[in-house]
Amino acid sequence: MTTRPLPAPRETQQEMLTCRIVSIQEFLSDPTLTIPHYQRPYKWTGKNISQLFSDIAVHKNKSSYRLGTIVFHQEGNTRNIVDGQQRTVSLLLIARALIKRQQVKELTRKDLRDQLTNLEAKMVNPQFESEVSKFNIHTNYLEVSRLVSRADFTEEQIDFLLNKCQVVTVTLTDISEAFQFFDSQNARGRDLDPHDLLKAYHLREFSDDDEGFKTKTVERWENSDPAELSSLFSNYLYRIRNWSKGSPARYFGKDDIKLFKGVNLKTVASYPYVEQLRIAHHFVDHYNGQYERQIDGHPLEFPFHLDQIMINGRRFFEMISYYQQKVSRVSDSTSQEILLAGMEEQDGYAHRIMKTINSYPARTRTGDGYVRVIFDCLLIYYLDKFGQTEIARAIEKIFIWSYTLRLKMQVVQLASMDNYVLENNLFRLLKEATEPSDFFTTNLPVLSNRNSTRTEEIENLFIEMKYYE
Repeated sequence: MTTRPLPAPRETQQEMLTCRIVSIQEFLSDPTLTIPHYQRPYKWTGKNISQLFSDIAVHKNKSSYRLGTIVFHQEGNTRNIVDGQQRTVSLLLIARALIKRQQVKELTRKDLRDQLTNLEAKMVNPQFESEVSKFNIHTNYLEVSRLVSRADFTEEQIDFLLNKCQVVTVTLTDISEAFQFFDSQNARGRDLDPHDLLKAYHLREFSDDDEGFKTKTVERWENSDPAELSSLFSNYLYRIRNWSKGSPARYFGKDDIKLFKGVNLKTVASYPYVEQLRIAHHFVDHYNGQYERQIDGHPLEFPFHLDQIMINGRRFFEMISYYQQKVSRVSDSTSQEILLAGMEEQDGYAHRIMKTINSYPARTRTGDGYVRVIFDCLLIYYLDKFGQTEIARAIEKIFIWSYTLRLKMQVVQLASMDNYVLENNLFRLLKEATEPSDFFTTNLPVLSNRNSTRTEEIENLFIEMKYYE
């Protein structure tokens, strides 16, 4: 569950706004909690519930863990929930399921038994008229009942949930102030780009050993152009990772950031799949820490790959810095000199292809921009896997494959781009390839007519390369 930075507890002199940090046990024991009729239906699903329990399992050894902010409007002796209904109802369902578990099989710890008895006597039982709410409440209660009944949901985890998991409660006495606070919090949330959320997440994932790197890491990130960071994620990293799996990749939003969350090597269990990551992580640090590096000046880069499992924390930021440079080699016409270095102009069509797609007049149209994204993404993916090996041939292959879409369609839209990749997916082919030849032997169609306009320069290259009849 993603949470944003939370305010410190405080109380205004006028007592119009009160902020407190309270445990879940104390929060749910408040009999004055009310969900007003103007609240939207309860829409959390089993996925949200599973994520909450996953967070509890991951953070169970911490001294405390915040689950977010609840905003109240204090009206007499009633505390109306203005923001945080979804989380509150879910926590009430979990508490009900824990009470039921205690009744079926008594807990060994008396303090937990007493807390659940107190909860049963005090916590509210809100009523809902919406059929959507009733359905989701019933479904989620069954899900939490299954989860809390499992043998691996121990009494220690129950204790962690009730006493070490916390929420920040913000209580305002004026209804308009309450909604203004709610709107400002949500507006602030909407302003956060997905990559900003990832920054906050991975900063929290830094291990104690890596704390010394945090200041420089934040400095480097903050000095990056926000527009370039946004483009790096939305146009390249997100699309390559999704297309290589055969998944659509149209818009990169907050719901997609899980794609860039992986494992924390300090806390993840010793699963076999983690070992290669752990070995590489520690070997690179050990190698770069040797005194010989101060003499030869040849540090070893971590062997990042675009479709790898993410290593949370410091390695995530190193990966982003690494691919900022790699992407610029393909997408920036000035940096392409590095890419083309060592290739003679007579070596096929690579030089002419790069010059043409950087200069033909219609390249600035929206549809042509989508086609260029396909070209860049697949070329970046090839370089990431095979480096400069047969790069001229790769550029030719990728050009024909991607710009076929431009010549076949009069209008190229975002959906056209996404559908074309998924129906003719060379990303998946490249993902499975073990040699460049596995990629080159795929036959591409020869075009016999065209529907696009203002693409004479592209069409002439297709004719010369014998892909146009």
